[in-house]
Amino acid sequence: QVQLVESGGGLVQAGGSLRLSCAASGRTFSGYAMGWFRQAPGKEREFVARITWSGINTYYADSVKGRFTISRDNAKNTVFLQMNSLKPEDTAVYYCARGRLGYGPDRREEEYDSWGQGTQVTVSS
Repeated sequence: QVQLVESGGGLVQAGGSLRLSCAASGRTFSGYAMGWFRQAPGKEREFVARITWSGINTYYADSVKGRFTISRDNAKNTVFLQMNSLKPEDTAVYYCARGRLGYGPDRREEEYDSWGQGTQVTVSS
């Protein structure tokens, strides 16, 4: 089982940027796709972005496409989420998760087997 720890959340004004990081413990990072999800108050957790094990393929929710960028550094066991042009509706707890597979665009929560504790992102208007 891999342990995932997110960081980088905070309070930012609309139009601003934040960069989230997710550090994975152990050697069970390379070879697996990684994803970011978020959960806003009173709403279900939703898919945000996914990156395949190689980092070549990335997938995004329509709501963040063109504003968010997912990337990874396999040498450092870390995945990132660069968030630009933030909107108040991006306010949520953001979670990183490890995919069961290393490839493919899967957005379903059940296809991720390890989750971090989450980091709060608050965007003020």
